Amino acid sequence: MSNEPVPLTEAQIDAIATRAAKKALDQVYADVGRGVLRKLAWIAGLVVLGLAFWLAGKGSLPWSGP
Repeated sequence: MSNEPVPLTEAQIDAIATRAAKKALDQVYADVGRGVLRKLAWIAGLVVLGLAFWLAGKGSLPWSGP
């Protein structure tokens, strides 16, 4: 194999650019999705803790006492 550069056609360049753009966009969507899921997990945890404290304050939980 030689190390000489291979000339690319315009169609090949377009295909490479399209594929690179799609991969970059997929990565952005994955990063945004992870961020959204992380925030939703925090919110769900806060809601569960808030509900537990509220029920404990009302004495509605078996271990919360009178």
